[in-house]
Amino acid sequence: AGKKVLIVYAHQEPKSFNGSLLKIAVEELTKQGCSVTVSDLYAMQFEPRATRNDIVGHLHNPEAFNYGEETWEAYKRGALSKDLVEEQKKVQEADLLIFQFPLFWFNMPAILKGWMDRVLVQGFAYDLSKAYDGGLLQ
Repeated sequence: AGKKVLIVYAHQEPKSFNGSLLKIAVEELTKQGCSVTVSDLYAMQFEPRATRNDIVGHLHNPEAFNYGEETWEAYKRGALSKDLVEEQKKVQEADLLIFQFPLFWFNMPAILKGWMDRVLVQGFAYDLSKAYDGGLLQ
């Protein structure tokens, strides 16, 4: 079986240069026998803001909200919001992860930064005690 590829795509216009690059990547990877999944963040209306809504149920510390701590605790107990769990599943299943986006002020669009902040939480994407070749997303 071919590799599983996840393309996280962040552009508003399918007819753009980035949209063309996405289309070519999907066609070429498919021709090579890969299974390609695309997370089209604008089409999905992906929520880029990291908020309390990312945690289902009770907060670990309701007195002082700390997003990093709360999502770490929520990940451990299986209490992240459905959209995050769906994206994490796509990442876990992928052999190759491609980010397709335009540069905005020498950086990625806010929607993609929000995807990274919300999806790649501690416990899932990284653990401070496991880094480099011992990291969680080898």
